[in-house]
Amino acid sequence: GVMLLLLTVAGLGAVTLLAVLFAPQIRKYAAGGVCQSAATLAGKTVLITGANTGIGKETALDLAMRGARVIMACRDVEKGEEAAASIRAANPKAQVEVRELDLADTCSIRAFAQKFLREVDDLHILVHNAGVMMCPYTKTVDGFEMHIGVNHLGHFLLTYLLIGQLKHSAPARIVVVSSLAHNFGWIRFHDLHSQGSYNSGLAYCQSKLANVLFARELARRLKGTNVTVNSVHPGTVNSDLTRHSTLMTILFTIFSMFLKTPREGAQTSIYCAVAEELHSISGKHFSDCAPAFVAPQGRSEETARRLWDISCELLGIAWD
Repeated sequence: GVMLLLLTVAGLGAVTLLAVLFAPQIRKYAAGGVCQSAATLAGKTVLITGANTGIGKETALDLAMRGARVIMACRDVEKGEEAAASIRAANPKAQVEVRELDLADTCSIRAFAQKFLREVDDLHILVHNAGVMMCPYTKTVDGFEMHIGVNHLGHFLLTYLLIGQLKHSAPARIVVVSSLAHNFGWIRFHDLHSQGSYNSGLAYCQSKLANVLFARELARRLKGTNVTVNSVHPGTVNSDLTRHSTLMTILFTIFSMFLKTPREGAQTSIYCAVAEELHSISGKHFSDCAPAFVAPQGRSEETARRLWDISCELLGIAWD
């Protein structure tokens, strides 16, 4: 017993020593791809959901630095205003504004879209960045399970309401922040809202798979419109997305040097939003600013269509 304990301690010591010695290399590897594009966005309008923190905030900062008018759609307006102020502090010329949007409430989504369409003339880049991860079982205002409700259905409805404006502003781009977690997801058509059994990790994975399927099916439907849509895996990012899980928070703290900073995590979203070489690329999945593997269940056209139809049904919309 004592021997095993000593070995374990020695092993951990050796791993820690190696990690410290190789920290710069590990950090460089963990940082991943960087968006090299120098594209400017003067005269372009960008909408980013969940832009008050983490990757969303960094995406907003970068696109504002490129000269875009950036509209930060946030559930918590106060936090959003703080984020906007910090972006203006970094760049006094930044055009950033905060608008209230709660993706867990279809009334809020409709009110947001109505006001947006009334007050904003164009929309060139839409970034679906907001998300919930591994929260305890909760339902949205409309009775959807929170992960599928916010991460998928909320963004689905928002896109439906704004698609006319995107087409009118074409060339336009939609970026859907998904995750590597889509590999571990399955669309449970028999129990989409996890009423039979609930596992927060699996519910998260299901919603991230839904993001990939939505991006692919929407791309198919947008052929010839000059509006593209791609999904991204930002990397494993040290953000407050893990706030609902103590274990995840502890693990993320221990392994922080292997994680991306929010700025590094935002690079692929930025790349898909601005890179010139992607102007006609649609329906693809990216990670580290390069095409990435999509799980077989994320490539099924049948699943994508079925999810599209059920999403329309749940939201009470007809989107052909």
